[in-house]
Amino acid sequence: MSEVVHTFTTTVPRWQPYVVPVDFATATDEQHAAMQTTPSNKGISPYVLTLAHDPETLAVRSPLFNLIMYGKDGLAGSERELGAVAASVVNRCVYCAAVHASRFNNLTKRTDVIEAVFADGLEATLDEHLQAIFDFSARLSTTPPEAVAADAQSLADVGLDELEALDLVLSSAIFGWANRLMHTLGEPMKD
Repeated sequence: MSEVVHTFTTTVPRWQPYVVPVDFATATDEQHAAMQTTPSNKGISPYVLTLAHDPETLAVRSPLFNLIMYGKDGLAGSERELGAVAASVVNRCVYCAAVHASRFNNLTKRTDVIEAVFADGLEATLDEHLQAIFDFSARLSTTPPEAVAADAQSLADVGLDELEALDLVLSSAIFGWANRLMHTLGEPMKD
């Protein structure tokens, strides 16, 4: 029997949509075209198949997501992933937190950061560089945002330049949107 997952973990749960996803085999040409650039270019997930009900939006969303999360310049990929994790913790998106925590762990080859975040939440204590990134992203992700000039200054103080700081804003912001979208379209399930 399946049950909804409520706790943060690096084990990625199965995401179950509330609506029937598009059937790839019978999708329209417009839906197929929109699904060509999937988030992370890893395959067509139930989430993407659900978003394919609106192919015009999906055709814009996926390339934007890929540029923000996988761009070659600016912030390191692991730090973008930490920003996504922080936003997902604030928004209680268990699915996104698991996916991006796993990616952070894979990119950094360390698990202590995510273990601290999942154990202590927004009170997690990290090294100075990662703490500035995590805190900024978390404060930016609250509603209304709690990030202030001192939070932005803390990014500069740990060595982030303007492009890196912008990348962090974008990765946090897109997850503020993505988390809320995932919550309204489905839920994470443990089989």
